[in-house]
Amino acid sequence: MLKHTAVLCTAALLAPFGMPAKAKAQFAVEEATIAGVHAALAAGQITCRSLVQAYIDRIAAYDQAGPKLEAIREVNQKALAQADDFDKNRGRLASEPLSCVPLVLKDNYNTAELPTTGGSASLAGAQPDKDAFSVAKLRKAGAIILAKANMQEFAQGGVSISSLGGQVRNPYDLTRTPGGSSGGTGAAVAANLALAGTGSDTVNSIRSPASANNLVGLRVTQGLISLSGIMPVSTTQDAIGPITRTVADSAALLQAMVGVDLNDPLTSPSAGKASDSYADFLKPEALKGARLGVVKVLFGTKPEHAEVNRVMKEAMDTLEKAGAILVTIEDPAFEANKLNAENDVQTYEFKALMNQYLAAIPNAPQKDLAGILASGKFSKAALEKFLTGAEARQDGTSDPEYKARLARIDAFKAHVSSVFDAEQLDALIYPLQKRLVVPIGELNQAERNGIVAGLTGFPAIDVPAGFSSPTDTAPLGVPIGMDMMGKPWSEGKLLGLAYAFEQASKLRKPPGSTPSLPSASTR
Repeated sequence: MLKHTAVLCTAALLAPFGMPAKAKAQFAVEEATIAGVHAALAAGQITCRSLVQAYIDRIAAYDQAGPKLEAIREVNQKALAQADDFDKNRGRLASEPLSCVPLVLKDNYNTAELPTTGGSASLAGAQPDKDAFSVAKLRKAGAIILAKANMQEFAQGGVSISSLGGQVRNPYDLTRTPGGSSGGTGAAVAANLALAGTGSDTVNSIRSPASANNLVGLRVTQGLISLSGIMPVSTTQDAIGPITRTVADSAALLQAMVGVDLNDPLTSPSAGKASDSYADFLKPEALKGARLGVVKVLFGTKPEHAEVNRVMKEAMDTLEKAGAILVTIEDPAFEANKLNAENDVQTYEFKALMNQYLAAIPNAPQKDLAGILASGKFSKAALEKFLTGAEARQDGTSDPEYKARLARIDAFKAHVSSVFDAEQLDALIYPLQKRLVVPIGELNQAERNGIVAGLTGFPAIDVPAGFSSPTDTAPLGVPIGMDMMGKPWSEGKLLGLAYAFEQASKLRKPPGSTPSLPSASTR
């Protein structure tokens, strides 16, 4: 199967329903939203096929050509046919909340029509026999799976490099990484190669690419969205969620993805916790009176932190102008480097989970972690230390240190809850990353703070906070994101706070490296 399908279909773009181009108003695919697409479909401005084709054309122009973002692993060659099915039954628009929404999925989401490889050459061609639970729910809501995204191999790291897909480039600064591990999704959504996308987050990995690509990334309360059919890293820390250009689109994807899954016991506590309408929380005045804890230890104090701190100061000024009350939290327990070093449990859980996952893939080229290592088909510079360390653990979950880490995680959860209660907080805020996203060539994404949500399992949403000062390689500056973390099951409140900030700040800007194509406006 070819990596990309790219057939320029100008007739489909300019004349849906066989009508002359001049008979229809222009619809620009760049920065399109779900609501905007649905309005255009309802008005007959576009067809679903023309929308999907426009994204395929942009992938052809910008992913392997032009700036060569390397964000897409494989385009779904059934996407246009699925768009045609919608165009034959446009009544679906009224009943399917994600009708004709072309999505790019991180390549650790199982899909029945595309291989799921985790970005690794060792698993090239690995074909699940059914969709992940969340993917099936997205399809039921009407979404079209446009493509699978490149990612940090096995979701192990923050720079989004893989042996199968190469190095993803940040569309705002082609010399920098796009965050990770969901960096392919982040770059693709930022560059308007898809309407929206999904990622996974074990420590930082939804919010890191959101921060680095001027996007909204939502890590949900663990258990709100099923992990069934997601290539695993850690039962304790894994969560999945949407990556979008707007808060409203994140709410729409979340609504479709939530639900109890009998095959995922972690979802049992979510029964009755999901909102009937996350969209109802999206109010411009949601910040009025909100108490937000500013976690001081998650801000840097060195010269390399100055740009992030400047942007965060401007963001906090905007929060206060919108009516929020900022409460300083001076608490060393939140120090991210220490939390990562002392409490992270990925290496203890990874081998057993990966072996179990691979056993369920009918044609998996490797059946266990030992086989992956023996194949040598992975990014050794980025992964060998972690993979060999995980394989060396005979039974990681029986290790006394593992149990000690779980106990410390439980204590940290209780402590964070006590901070919320003592200060009567609606959310904690901090920069997802203390310094700018690192240049290509570095193997570690420096000084990220996502571990706080990763260990507690609490929900967190990252929203665009602004840009660093422009440079020759970053004409707009490098994007910087602000995390808002809430208590369990508070996704509705977080979406409301994020929406109010988004409306007050208007900080979303498309990257200059992927401009409109001559034929990229659907009509």
